[in-house]
Parts: sequence; C-alpha cells; structure tokens
Amino acid sequence: MGGERRLLVLMLLGIISGGVAGYLWGESMQAVAWLGELFLTALKMLIVPLVMASIITGVTGLGNVRRLGRMGGLSIAYYACTTFIAVAIGLVMANLWQPGVGVSLALKSGTVLPESGEIGVTDLVLSLVHPNIIAAAADMKLLPLIVFCMLFAAALSTLEERAAPVIGFFEGLNSAMMVMVEWVMLFAPIGVFALIASKLGAAGGGDAFLAQLAGLARYAAAVISGLLTHAMVLCGLLLLLARKSVAEYLRHMGAALLTAFSTASSSATLPLTMEGVRQAGVDDKARRFVLPLGATINMDGTALYEAVAVLFIAQAYGIDLNFGQQLLVLLTATMAAIGAAGIPEAGLVTMVIVLEAVGLPLDGIGLILAIDWFLDRCRTTINVFGDSVGAAVVGRRLEGR
Repeated sequence: MGGERRLLVLMLLGIISGGVAGYLWGESMQAVAWLGELFLTALKMLIVPLVMASIITGVTGLGNVRRLGRMGGLSIAYYACTTFIAVAIGLVMANLWQPGVGVSLALKSGTVLPESGEIGVTDLVLSLVHPNIIAAAADMKLLPLIVFCMLFAAALSTLEERAAPVIGFFEGLNSAMMVMVEWVMLFAPIGVFALIASKLGAAGGGDAFLAQLAGLARYAAAVISGLLTHAMVLCGLLLLLARKSVAEYLRHMGAALLTAFSTASSSATLPLTMEGVRQAGVDDKARRFVLPLGATINMDGTALYEAVAVLFIAQAYGIDLNFGQQLLVLLTATMAAIGAAGIPEAGLVTMVIVLEAVGLPLDGIGLILAIDWFLDRCRTTINVFGDSVGAAVVGRRLEGR
C-alpha cells in the first residue's frame, strides 16, 4: 500500500506540474509530448496479452460453467444488466453535458478518423466475431478477442483436469503481465506530466487554455452526475428487488464505501464489504459467492466513466459519433468492464479498448488524466456499492421471496 500511495503522490505532482508547465510555456511543451506517447504506447503494447490472460483466468476461476447453478446465473445476469445500464447512463450524460465541445484538440497528421456511416444491429453482432483471431489481436480489434477469450475460458472450465496445464499457463501469464503493468506504471508520473503539459500547452494559453479547463470541469460534472444517477438506480434495485431499507443498508456499508473512496480499490475493500453486507442481513451463501465475483467482474462506475470519457474525447477532437457508433461504445464498454475487470489499472486499460473499438485517437487520454485520480475514487465507490447491492438482490431471489 505504501508503494501505491507514493505512486499516487507522484502522479498528482505530475498532474499539477504538467498543468502549470502547459500554462506557462504553452506550445514549447510539445517538446516533451514524445514521453507521453511512449507511456501510451507501452500500455497499448501490454493490452492484448493482459486482456487475454485476465479474462481466461477470471472465467476459469469461477469453476465449471455447467455447475454455476442458479446463484451463478443470477449473479452474472445482474452484473451484466447493471453494467449495461451504467454505460447507457454515461452516454446520456455525455450527450447532455457535451463536455468536449469547445475544447478543440488538434489531430495529428495522418490520423485516420472513424467512418461516419451508420452502424446497424447486424453490424454490431458481426463485430463480435472475427475469422482470424490472431489478425484481430494484431489489428487491436478487441471486441471479438474478448468474446473468443470468454468462450475459450468457458470451454476450458468444462474439461476438468485436462485443462489444468492450459489454465496454469494463463495464470502464469496473468501474473507476469501484472508485474509488467507495475513496471510501466513506474513511468506513469513522467508520462502523465508530458501528456498533460503537451495537451494543455497546445492550447497556447489564454482563452483556449481556459476552454480546456472548462471542458474538464464539464467532463467531471458529467461523470459525477452519471455516477449519482446510477447510485439512485442501485438504491431502487435494493428497495424493490432486495426489500432492504436504503438508509439502513448505507449505514452498514459506510466503512466499506469510505475505504473504497480512499483506496480506489474494490479488491482492497472486499473484507469490509463482506462485513458490511453481513451486518445488513444478506444471505450468507450469496455474500460469500456474489461479492468476490463482483470484485472480479463488476465495474459499473468504471464502465459509466468510460462511456463519458470516450464521448468527451470524440467531442474534443470534433468527431461526431453517430447512434450506431455510440451503440458500439455501449457494447464494448460493457463487455470490457465485465471481461477485463480483474486487471490492474483497469480504467486506463479498458479506456484504450473502447477508444480502439470506435477508432478514436489515444492521445486524448492525456487530457482526462488531469482529473482521473479523483474520478477513479468516485467510480470505485459505485463499483463497491454495486457489488453489495448485487449480493442483496441475489440473496433475496434465492430465498424466493
């Protein structure tokens, strides 16, 4: 934990110094832009093996999919539905707030923009599969890769002992990739400084600089208002489906939610979440199964944030995502959140997945990093609350009342 706190402090210093440098020296800060590009490229380099290993170990860790039973089915269905709702709320908030309008980020020369043609339902379904999964990985077409890994892991889970060597390989790969992510994140403070300084510096100071800050404020407002809206949805589910008093439930979950906000980690909060849910009177079997599962696959808050961030970046570049492309964001963000939730720095990695899916430039990530450290805590709090509500809902359904 000490190392995580030091990294957070260094990243905050990078954010502040990047903003100050961008304001004071303007365009001259383009000289350090390559450092930010190096950081993003290093992250992008890790994505395919990281996502594959994380999804396969996560799904196989659930055990034989044929034996998940009613509890497993209810839990996965609940988390998939609430994640889908969260992303939809995020898209609505991004369209209402229009946070990227007026920010005016410049596209690099040679950047290929996403096609503006309308995407139909059949196109979305066809995008889930690819005739050559190796080519899909090479082209960073991650949606069919995620689907393949989920199906592959489900198949492995049915093979019992015969699958042990394959699962062991991916568990080792997953551990190695996490170490590599930790190494890359050591460079994060410098990368964040360079990204923010170059992006804000490109505005050249004055009104353009202030326009970017105003855009960031609208972006944060869109994310937070979306998270609050989703929290109200979760409270409604708690009241209607679990028959629990919202005020009483929040009282028991207070320590866990505060810890989630302070640590920005669902996994680190899990012991407190389990204790709070126990005190709230949730079925013990549901508590022991649903909460660890939720810490692995449920990221309502993060998925919502991804949706707002992607539209913010598109608007900042002057790219209009049509209805079909926003549906693709909805589908990709939902699947990425469920499939890749166990990976370290999940928000940043799944952000790259969704941006790649709709063909948006990755450079825009540099702008949102200025406020990401705070929004990370907000969305993690919603993630944990969503986990706890899931346990209450599934527990109630199992009781058949």
